[in-house]
Amino acid sequence: MSHHTLGDHTHKISMSLFKNNRMRVVQALRETKKLQNENATYIILEGGKEEQFGFYDTDTNQTTFRQESYFQYLFGVSEPDFYGIVRVSDGKTTLFAPRLDKEYEVWMGPIADTNEIKKKYEVDEVFYTDEMVKVLSEKNISLLLTLSSINSDSGKLYSPPTFEGIEKFAQDADLLYPVIAECRVIKSPEEIEVLRYVAKVSSDAHKKVMRMPFTKKKHYEYQAEAVFLAHSYYVGGCRHMSYTCICGVGSNSAILHYGHAGAPNNREINDGDMCLFDMGANYFGYCADITCSYPANGKFTEDQKLIYNAVLDANMAVQNAAKEGVDWVEMHLLANRVMLQKLKEGNLLKGDVEEMIEAGLNYVFQPHGLGHLIGLDVHDVGGYLPHCPSRPTKAGPNRLRFARPLKSGMYVTIEPGCYFIAPLLKKAYEDPVQSKFLVKENLDRFWNFGGVRIEDDVLITKTGVENFAVVPRTVEEIEAWMANKDHVPYTSY
Repeated sequence: MSHHTLGDHTHKISMSLFKNNRMRVVQALRETKKLQNENATYIILEGGKEEQFGFYDTDTNQTTFRQESYFQYLFGVSEPDFYGIVRVSDGKTTLFAPRLDKEYEVWMGPIADTNEIKKKYEVDEVFYTDEMVKVLSEKNISLLLTLSSINSDSGKLYSPPTFEGIEKFAQDADLLYPVIAECRVIKSPEEIEVLRYVAKVSSDAHKKVMRMPFTKKKHYEYQAEAVFLAHSYYVGGCRHMSYTCICGVGSNSAILHYGHAGAPNNREINDGDMCLFDMGANYFGYCADITCSYPANGKFTEDQKLIYNAVLDANMAVQNAAKEGVDWVEMHLLANRVMLQKLKEGNLLKGDVEEMIEAGLNYVFQPHGLGHLIGLDVHDVGGYLPHCPSRPTKAGPNRLRFARPLKSGMYVTIEPGCYFIAPLLKKAYEDPVQSKFLVKENLDRFWNFGGVRIEDDVLITKTGVENFAVVPRTVEEIEAWMANKDHVPYTSY
């Protein structure tokens, strides 16, 4: 039996994971009762392509190749330029591999033949892509189910596969997408174990970063990122990250998607800064997404403790309430209520919490959704499928990446936050309704505070949640962890 693995110390992924995914999808397609001839109907997907620096005049690849998520879900293929088909009646699977030139061997190493590819990915047949029309014609296919959709977060189009001669076959671009996306929403037992593994690797990497001597000598945000990357790859075998690492300190911790090319985690970390480190490793396509917030010097001030505990209480309120059947929009509002109440108890806000929410004050302090589905994409598919509730319209909940009731087997992030974002604060100070809830003489000292986010990755069960993020969370746990001197130096790998 073949396995994906990066060594005996890393998680072994059996190819049965992908075979079982294929069987789940074809079974779900059969249950739609919309197919006339299942034995002559095939799913067809096109794998990812090796990308060079796009329109730049270079032959350098942009990044280390990572497989397109739907193709990874069904086939687990790690190389670019493949196609795959699956017969709906029984899940019989055929891969089509690129026919590589002999020159490839000189620069890139041995070329696997079709028998080796078949054995590696445990499929029924393997041919070359230049044989696709011939092979498909011989199968007497009556219908190809292609995948075409618009990502509800990015607005980008997932285009159907293309190859010379595809027009010879009848195609349906509507049936597959809602079925395969819904299958991805509910994680299989094998997928859950991969997600558990990558969350553990990411948690340990976060813990290693927490023990960096930030205030003992000069450090920069990107050095925290580097330690996370090194641990994830060296210890966990995670060559990829699930997204660009966010390593904001001080006022940068209030920049929700900090770390991009215009703000590349390059600020010096100073004593007294609040750190917000949002980083997640990726293992064979499966994502982690964990955020830890803590003071750089390892000791919370009273103000830092106030904001941190407000966010932690919001996080735990959701973890204690979430389970199958619970509405995700209500969980978002629950987190908002708890956090606003704690800010009120800390004399930063005044008045009725429900009136604050009605006035949109929850959006001022947390302008993002409570969390999102996670899996092969960090913002995973399935949020707004045709059978799901539509996106809310009210400020705050309208930022949710899904708004459906929770189901057992869903894997989601719970990530409430509290941020002091200058343009939002300024607008609230000037707003005649929102400003009446603000204790400005106390809030004034928080303008440069930054922000706090506490993000956990949890599996939804029938009775509650299981949290896969295993990191210090309470103020006491964080301070104790950061003060512990008995550990391997962060520079040793």
